[in-house]
Amino acid sequence: MPEGAVVWDVGANVGLYSCYAAKHRNCRIFAFEPSVFNLELLARNVYNNDLVDKVTIVPLPLSETLAVNTLNMTSMEWGGALSSFGEGYGHDGKALESIFKFATIGLSMQDAVQYLKIPQPDYIKMDVDGIEHLILKGGASILAAVRGVLIEINDEFPEQYNRAADLLTKAGLVMHEKRQSVEVQKNTLFSSSFNQIWGRVNAANGTSSSKQDRYIG
Repeated sequence: MPEGAVVWDVGANVGLYSCYAAKHRNCRIFAFEPSVFNLELLARNVYNNDLVDKVTIVPLPLSETLAVNTLNMTSMEWGGALSSFGEGYGHDGKALESIFKFATIGLSMQDAVQYLKIPQPDYIKMDVDGIEHLILKGGASILAAVRGVLIEINDEFPEQYNRAADLLTKAGLVMHEKRQSVEVQKNTLFSSSFNQIWGRVNAANGTSSSKQDRYIG
């Protein structure tokens, strides 16, 4: 990513991506994280890395539309994951076994810009364990202007996989590659989940616009 880019970290958890992008690329980060358990560590990590002026925490979930709904959580641990806002399925499309929940306000990407006046992102990192395609659906105008997207998609969750690909393609993006971390490869629970990297195509030569699009995650 170029220096000074605006990045939306959707599903920021404790801030690994947010802090790295802010510290090493001087990016302006908007970290979306609704978990009441993760927010403390996220805030501490931002503060302890002297990034308060670069990372803005948004303690609300993104979704398809503006609505009050339930955040269903499978863990009450700090740094936990596998939650779902407004849906009863998880990262693989299967029923979610919730052990904790609370009602909160969710909003679409378009709502975040229109009502919260959050700047249009140059890049988006999205990892929310199952409703990625719903968030994309609520952000067509936002996607039309982004330079790159890093998104976690489960190959064996057809609705998520197909709808996400369709929405990103309609926004004028192309998938550059998909990859897994070594830790994911060791965990059979996430063996079908990949980080897809999408970017723009250079109209002059039909190739990816720049190497910057390759390394957004």
